[in-house]
Formats: sequence, C-alpha cells, structure tokens
Amino acid sequence: MREESSTRRVEVIAPPEAKKKAVVSWKAIVISLILMPINAYWVIQMEAVRWRGHPTTISLFYNVIFFLFPIVVISLLLRRLSPKFSLSQADLLTIYVMLSIASVYAGHDFFQVLVPIIGHAYWFASPENDWARLFHRYIPDWFAVKERRALENFYYGLSSLYDLRHLKAWALPVISWGIFAFVLTFVMICMNVIVRKQWTEKEKLTYPIVELPIQMTDESGFLLKNRTMWIAFGIAGFIDTLNSLNAIWPMVPSLPIARIDLGTYVTERPWNAIGWTPLNLYPFAIGLGFLLPLDLSFSCWFFYLFWKVERIIGAIGGWQSLPRFPYMNEQSAGAYLALCMIAIWVTRTHLSRVWKVLIGKEKSYDSGEPIRYRTAALGILFGFLFLVGFSIYSGLSPWIAVVFFVIYYMFSIAITRMRAELGSPVHDLHFSGPDRLLPTFLGTTRLSPRNLTILSYYYWFNRAYRAHPMPHQLEGFRAAERSGMETRGLMWAMIIASVFGIITAFWAMLHISYKRGAVAVGFASETFNALSSWLNNPVKADKPAIVFTIIGFLFTLFLSAMRMRFIWWSFHPAAFAVSGSWSMNMVWFCILIAWFSKWAILRYGGYRMYRPALPFFFGLILGDFVVGGFWNALAIALGVPIYGIFQ
Repeated sequence: MREESSTRRVEVIAPPEAKKKAVVSWKAIVISLILMPINAYWVIQMEAVRWRGHPTTISLFYNVIFFLFPIVVISLLLRRLSPKFSLSQADLLTIYVMLSIASVYAGHDFFQVLVPIIGHAYWFASPENDWARLFHRYIPDWFAVKERRALENFYYGLSSLYDLRHLKAWALPVISWGIFAFVLTFVMICMNVIVRKQWTEKEKLTYPIVELPIQMTDESGFLLKNRTMWIAFGIAGFIDTLNSLNAIWPMVPSLPIARIDLGTYVTERPWNAIGWTPLNLYPFAIGLGFLLPLDLSFSCWFFYLFWKVERIIGAIGGWQSLPRFPYMNEQSAGAYLALCMIAIWVTRTHLSRVWKVLIGKEKSYDSGEPIRYRTAALGILFGFLFLVGFSIYSGLSPWIAVVFFVIYYMFSIAITRMRAELGSPVHDLHFSGPDRLLPTFLGTTRLSPRNLTILSYYYWFNRAYRAHPMPHQLEGFRAAERSGMETRGLMWAMIIASVFGIITAFWAMLHISYKRGAVAVGFASETFNALSSWLNNPVKADKPAIVFTIIGFLFTLFLSAMRMRFIWWSFHPAAFAVSGSWSMNMVWFCILIAWFSKWAILRYGGYRMYRPALPFFFGLILGDFVVGGFWNALAIALGVPIYGIFQ
C-alpha cells in the first residue's frame, strides 16, 4: 500500500510492447499439486472429523493463507540469497488461486456433503423407514454405492480404501460425479471470462477478499516489513495461542472472544424474539470488515439488526404462528435472484458488445482475455447442455433440469458479484438452492418421486453457498490483473486445479472414512430425511414462502434503485442479501467494530491516517490465520483438542 514513485508511473504509461506480462510457471503449478493432497486432508480433518475451525466457511480460506505465508517468507529470503530460485508474485498468486479452488472441492459445502450421500440411501435403508420401496428404484447406478461390504467398511472404518473391492465399488460414482463437478465449475470459468472486463476494468470493483494475498505476495515485501502489521499479527497470534493452550490444558486461562450470546440476556416478550444473537470478536473478521467500503460494512450490520427487528415485529403482531417467520432463507433467496438481475442489467452494455463479437460484428473487443468470447460462450452452452443431459438421463424431467440450472447459475452470478463488490467475510444461503425452491414453489404433489429423488442427490452443491467456486475464479483473474499476470495461463492453472482438486478431495474423504469410519454423515441424513418426508407426506406449494421470496426480490430491487438514484443512499442491496445468513450471526459484531474504526479514522484522520492503518488490519487477518492454523495443524498431528479460530 505504498505510494508509487515517479519511475513507477513512467513504467505504467510505457508502450505495450515494453510491458511483458508475467507468465504462470510450471514451478508454481508443481508446488500447488504437491500441496493439494495435504491441503485436502487437513481441511477434512478440521471440518468433517474435528468439526473445528471450518476454513472453507469463510470467504478467504485461512488454510490457503497458512500455506502461502511460509512460501512467501522463503521466497523473500531466496530473492536476497539466490534470486533464480525465488518465486515471483505471479508464481505466488498462482499457488494461492490453485489451492483456493482445490479447497472448494474438499470444503464444507461440496464433497463433504457429496461423499456421504453416495452410500447413505442403501446403508441406512430399513424396514422402518421403507426407503427401498419409496425411492431406491429411482436412483441411477452411477449415483450411489450399493455393494454391502464396501459400505460396511466405509461406515465402520478400521479398513482401507485401497482394497480392490472397495475401489471397484466406488469407481463409477466417483467418476460420474467427478465429471459432473468439473463441468459444473468449468461453466463458471467461462462465465467469469465473459464478465471479467466489465466488472474488473470498467466498473473497477474492489474485490476486498483478494487484497491480502496481493499485498502479501508483493515482491518488495512491503507488508511483511511493516512494523504495524507485526503488532497486529502478534495480538491475533497471542489470542489464538492462549486459547489453543486452553483447549489442550484447561487450567491455562483463555480469552472468550466467541459466542457471547446477547439473546440469553433478553428474556422479556416481545424482545426475546431476537433469538440467538452472538457477540464474537474474531480478529480476522475485524480485519476483513475494515477492507469493505464504508457503506457496505454499515449495511451488513444494519440489515442484520433489521432481521432481528422483523422477528420482534412478528412477535408483536402474532405472526410467529407462521412456521418459519420471517422466512429469512426465502427472503435471502429472492434477494440473490434480484442481485443476479441487477448484475446483468449493469453489465448490459458490455454484454451487447460481447454479442457483437459472437456474431462477428466486432473482432478486437475480447483481446487480452484468457480465451475468446466465442470459446467461452461455447463452453457455457455445451457445459449447460451436458449438465441438463446428465440430469435428464438420470431421470429428471427436462423442464425441471433447465429451470434448476438456470436458478443455480443465477445464484452463482449473484454471489460472485457480491464478493467482487462487497467482499463479505461470510455468505451462505442455507437450504435455499433450487433443489429446495422448486418443491417449495411447485409443491411436492406436482413433482414425481423420480424428480424429487434426483433433486435430493443435487443437495451436495446446494446445501449452502459458502465454499462456492465461481467467486474464487474471478478473484484469481483480479489478482492476475493487479499483478500484471498473463490470464490465459492462469485459466489453465485453474482447470488443472479443478481436476486435481476433485481427485484429492475424493481421496481424502474416502481415505479418512475407511480408516476411522464415515465422516459428515449428518449431511446425508438431511438429504434423505427430507426426501422421505416429501414422499410420505406430499404437500402443495408453500404460499407464505413464495410471498416472502417475492418480497425479498422486490425489496432488493428497491434498494438498488434508490442506490442508483441517490448518492447519499447508504443501504446496499448485496448487504441485505448476505445479512440474513446463518454465518452473518458469527461476524456481524466484528463488521460493526470494523465499520466504526474505519469511519473514525477517515472522519478524524482522513486518507493520511487510513493508509498507515491498513497494515494493522492486514496483520489481524494474517496473525489469526497463520498462528491459528499452526495450532490447528499441530493439534491434529498430536491428536489433542483443537481451538477453532472460527467456530
């Protein structure tokens, strides 16, 4: 974050031929591939086995920052001692992007849900639940493992994945779902290629999440030489060290920074309708919150409290008789759909030029992109057709398959836009994907048992949208643009990371499960318990849920219209969408602290005070991630209790 010298400015305006973009090196790719199985194993140990830390439920994966930090330090030392062995910023950012994408597949909302689903329907079927009669005949062979011995050892453990019988039982489902997952995320890469220029170069969205990796990997080492950063690093590291020691030896004092529930102190009606309201003080969340624009950080905590007010109003009006009032998931789903429409609307001029390129009326507009717009459009088209065809062949009705993936990618665009513009430390949208929206809007009476069964198997990439691949891909392109990296090579690095990320995530989940017994079984229980309920008790469309989804959609459009019309309007529609999530409970107070700190600094110190303050907040993130990650990894290695920096 230092001022550029006049020499630097001369370089910026130099002729294009004088500026050679950094390329993605095989050295960086090889390092990433070596780290991927270690990373996948660690993530699953934290999230699925120990249930502590949960790095992939945070927008900036701290497991990736933990790996990146020592590589950056070693590279800076090598730059002095033996420059030819050091890594450039392009290399370091390539490692960051590849590990982030690989972490998505191993994450809490992707393969940690998929792998337990693959065997659950057959292992847990019983005469009491009557699953065999209800839906077994609708499950394609390539969706699930049916072989009894393979499932027995998977669930009970004390066995090995590398038994030939086990490998044969899992081969077809792993290959089928692996190809499906790759195509699902490859379409997102192509979509990011289409919108990258508009969002990054023309609108100049801030991409707060990727700011720390960019600053960490600066070849001058400015951030790591900053004393203010190390002070904050030490504060966050001290908190993590003390709490980690307390987890191992309870006689050591701790600093209770997490889950102080304000709701337990509010007991009188109607105020007790606020429910669970935790006051957490996560250092990393305060640091990430400080990177947000002021109006966005203000909107996050404001709308979080807005949801609490809705609950109180519902208690006063007697509306709590509605089963899920105020239908936060449904309102949030409507808000995300509106965000997608808004994103497309503000990108319409760019998209019209993209269309001209596709039909041959304009030729040079896509120069400098990772791939040509025609290639990206074909990737989207054929990828979408593959996903729809896969679904139809599996038994899903054609129109449901089309609507399902249209809604899914609308959510994907909305989340990516929100991350690029807002950079919220968390986002989830629990239980509101198209697999749940379609039965809600249509009613299970209008969907056949086969359709409901296939939709249930798609729960694995729709349970929540925390570890979502599309924003990480676009943030990778943003990092390339900021560091002067060649984006075509980075796109191929993303594709390689997707392939190896899928392989290592499957391997880690299956290896751990066959060794100690199946992990994350509860996710699969959610899937099939819901399916059993749908089939045993068919219901009509949920009218209140539909109404609140529409309310969320329209209110988000209203917020956007006001924001576009009035400069002083501070309520951001993206914050309304994300603030209703479960995860915002965990960090709203941190964002409030960050907002007030940033407001006070800018109000009384101006830009001159703001710039020197930035390293302090980077240090809070880095110290929390690096020291907390160290204690987490050490606890897993030693088999002792873990303190999770995000619980």
